[in-house]
Amino acid sequence: MSDILITDDEQDIRDLISDILKDEGFATRTAANADECMAAINDDPPALMILDIWLKDSRMDGIDILKTVRRDNPDIPVVIISGHGNIEIAVAAIKQGAYDFIEKPFNIDQLMVVVGRAMETSRLRRENTQLRRKDVTNSEMIGSSAAYKALTSQLKKVMNSNGRVMLSGPAGSGKEVAARYIHANSNRASGPFVSVNCASVEPERMEAVLFGRETNERGVEAGLLEQAHGGVVYFDEVADMPIGTQSKILRVLVDQQFTRVGGADKVRVDMRVISSTNRDLQAEIKAGRFREELYHRLNVVPIDVPSLEDRLEDIPELAEHFIESLHKSQGLPMRELSEDTRALLQTLRWPGNVRQLRNVIERILILGEGTGPIEPAELPNPGEGGGDSGEMTLTGSLATLPLREARELFERQYLMTQINRFGGNISRTAAFVGMERSALHRKLKSLGVVTSAKSGSRVARVEEET
Repeated sequence: MSDILITDDEQDIRDLISDILKDEGFATRTAANADECMAAINDDPPALMILDIWLKDSRMDGIDILKTVRRDNPDIPVVIISGHGNIEIAVAAIKQGAYDFIEKPFNIDQLMVVVGRAMETSRLRRENTQLRRKDVTNSEMIGSSAAYKALTSQLKKVMNSNGRVMLSGPAGSGKEVAARYIHANSNRASGPFVSVNCASVEPERMEAVLFGRETNERGVEAGLLEQAHGGVVYFDEVADMPIGTQSKILRVLVDQQFTRVGGADKVRVDMRVISSTNRDLQAEIKAGRFREELYHRLNVVPIDVPSLEDRLEDIPELAEHFIESLHKSQGLPMRELSEDTRALLQTLRWPGNVRQLRNVIERILILGEGTGPIEPAELPNPGEGGGDSGEMTLTGSLATLPLREARELFERQYLMTQINRFGGNISRTAAFVGMERSALHRKLKSLGVVTSAKSGSRVARVEEET
């Protein structure tokens, strides 16, 4: 994609333009009609097209070719030339997406100015695309817990298929990161990754945003589905998609084509679909808010993304990753986590999951002083008391219990928290709390605490009485 394709039914014009451009250091190809032009594009898309609007003995004229190129290769700038030009033709060409319009007989200096600008536009578009793809490729999963390993194992199984994936999990758990991980390691990694935030788009604008639109004033405006051609479209929180749009998306999934709002031509797309939700879609179907047919189309491979509560072992590693990332991207201090801070981070509640953890780390780095280790006093107050004085304020439940019952309740909650920190590993828990493993087992049995499998790891819970 580095040369210029010249399409004109007059050989003299083709040769003249080609010679001029070659003298200026450009590589060129030529085509005499629509078939040769389309074959050249399909063989190797050019960096720029110079296209005659009138083509004798061709099944398509210049405007038809322009429409096709704008649909299938929107990154290629097209300069229209014509010996029969007038303002109406120029306006029509620009509305259909042409970069510029030149009338024959053209001035060589004018031609070179337009070609130079168009080639620069082509270069910037390619660089922008590469940067976007590089950002997607660099998306990475962080963790080492059993729940994390179970998740990545499932993601790797679906990477190189075109099967539609439904990612389920609480808000902030990293569903988009998982989607980008699939894309970055798939055979579509060189294609675009287009994210559709279904919750943020106003219902009345959803169709124009997804399918694009055509108007007399602004011509063709590509929608997000068109932009995802050759890559992945990610429907973030798909349950928020308007019910009217759902039926049209269903038709796109079946036909792999659609019509822009206000347009008449069919637009073909080749894209893989990944969706996510934090809701129970079966309940949404029963409530009439989600189409069952669409659910079955999107839910080909369901994958659960665990909450941060289910992967407490990963919290220190994630926090360190965010510190490094924020240092590189924002110049924030590169600080370490003290051992006490690492432990305390794993005992806090994270209803906002990974997103909340990142926000907390960013706030600490912005407001903190110095570059020393991050200490527990800098963490948010968990609401269970404990201030700078080091004193503990009893919660209402503990304060109303006799000492024996309060101690038992505290021991149960404390040990369950530590077990969950270490992913159900009793040996590591025993080492941290300073007990022999056998003594810990006896203590857990007396407190009615057992472990069970969840999200690929083991978690502590109170044994139910029978």
